[in-house]
Amino acid sequence: MKIYQNLIPTQFTINGKSVEVEVASGETALYTIRERLALKGTKEGCGIGECGACTIVVDGKAVNACLMPAPQLNGRDVLTVEGLEDSGEISPIQEAFLGNHAVQCGFCTPGLMMSTQALLKENTNPNHDEIVEAVSGNLCRCTGYEQIVSAVENAAERVSKRKVK
Repeated sequence: MKIYQNLIPTQFTINGKSVEVEVASGETALYTIRERLALKGTKEGCGIGECGACTIVVDGKAVNACLMPAPQLNGRDVLTVEGLEDSGEISPIQEAFLGNHAVQCGFCTPGLMMSTQALLKENTNPNHDEIVEAVSGNLCRCTGYEQIVSAVENAAERVSKRKVK
């Protein structure tokens, strides 16, 4: 016996491109992004919103894609780590993470970069405490957070020279 799920037409912009997909009513934004759209930079870590590996930016705000129902993407503007590059060049955030050695195994890095993106879109000159707060929902087991905070500070300097998406 085949079970049919309620499919919902969902149209949104992701990384500057308009897409329309049919999503199941119980599907997460994470599943839609990774499996339907094949954007694998957004990672699934815990699946319960605790680790931040799945962080995306929706309408300028950092969101855990594992907790967001896919139908809620409808009409929204979504940015994933794949959308950070600009005309084939890495973004100031990516440059800063590389330059400050804030990348070890790399599993948490896309989520951290997306939390940084949301922060710098809202505040191009964050202080130390604001940075710590912005990345507090992202767990990293490899680097410790000194390099990550330094990378965000450096990204803020770089962003002041270039425009953030």
